[in-house]
Amino acid sequence: MSKIDPELKKKLLRETKAPFKGLRRLIWAACTGSAFLGIFIMGSKILAGNEIEMNNLLIQIAACLLFPTLFFFERDKSN
Repeated sequence: MSKIDPELKKKLLRETKAPFKGLRRLIWAACTGSAFLGIFIMGSKILAGNEIEMNNLLIQIAACLLFPTLFFFERDKSN
């Protein structure tokens, strides 16, 4: 029959259903870290008494909500 190892076959089938999943998870993790770093820096500027534009703050808050959500939905549901 098939000379492919069953574990390799399962891995290949998972990859065909969700290509580049590892790369997407890495991108979501990097964007999440960047968003939280940005909100930390903006928060420190606010605490220092500097004024910031409200649009920029709202964008950072949205990014802090969006990217971890995307990272969460990329998890492996079989575990």
